[in-house]
Amino acid sequence: MNKNLPKIAVGAWAWGDTEGYFGNTMTGEEFRPIFDAAMKAGMNLWDTATAYSNGESEKILGGFVNDAGRENVIVSTKFTPQMAGMYDNSVEKMCEASLERMNMDFFDIYWIHNPVGAPEYTKQLIPLLQSGKVKSVGVSNHNLAQIKEADEILKAAGYRVSAVQNHYSLMNRSSEESGILDYCKENDIVFYGYMTLEQGALSGKYDKEHPFPEGSARAKVFNPLLAKIEVITDELKKVAAAHGVSAAQIATAYAVNKGILPILGVTKLYQVKEAVQTADITLTADEIAALEVAADKSGVTSVQFWESKME
Repeated sequence: MNKNLPKIAVGAWAWGDTEGYFGNTMTGEEFRPIFDAAMKAGMNLWDTATAYSNGESEKILGGFVNDAGRENVIVSTKFTPQMAGMYDNSVEKMCEASLERMNMDFFDIYWIHNPVGAPEYTKQLIPLLQSGKVKSVGVSNHNLAQIKEADEILKAAGYRVSAVQNHYSLMNRSSEESGILDYCKENDIVFYGYMTLEQGALSGKYDKEHPFPEGSARAKVFNPLLAKIEVITDELKKVAAAHGVSAAQIATAYAVNKGILPILGVTKLYQVKEAVQTADITLTADEIAALEVAADKSGVTSVQFWESKME
């Protein structure tokens, strides 16, 4: 990619959430002020996927991007292998459906969403790169061996993996522990971290007395863990107080300070303002170490149903 990347990407996973995963009831146009505020603040890297509410997220985001001017926005979306059957197992057909849905001619970053059947699907990306419909390729939820395999496939055609997107937070540092971060740094690959806030569990807003509202998938996944992760959120609040910011900002700043480009799901205007501030927070080595000690003390590792621990 030849566009300069901001320190934080904006994720549209919750946009158009018709499945109730996030417990979100906002409609398409209600996201427009958030998009506009983020763009005004220089947050012009947006991440979505066909799999997010079966294309509704792409549709909402696409309308806003075109109103803002396609040349002003870095757009990132994904090929999800589990949906390939709907598109004749064709990466090109899923990509073209996304382009049509978003009313665009190309994507700045196009991802293989997970490693199921990835070698074959990675090969299918090459014609899209050659045609210019895809400007760069990323792989998501891949372990180190799978990343290297994808890179070798693309190198044979004169291209490279330019980005990796894996789960990364104080509750899941397996991409660091397995050597993926080092590999990315050594090979000029941008590492994107999703779920940096663990869908709000590390925001400091939730604890065993104040759990996620029942009925959402987040409540099912994280409410049983809230008592154990209080050791993390307590440390986040301690560091946040020293910087005059929120616990959520420190959880994200932790990733930024580790050389990661976090993807923040944003559904409220104040979250845009906090994200802008977060990009400029510098943590000391002692603060980073204290956060990691707290994370280890919790004994909790967050690995969701769609991913594997990176080993």
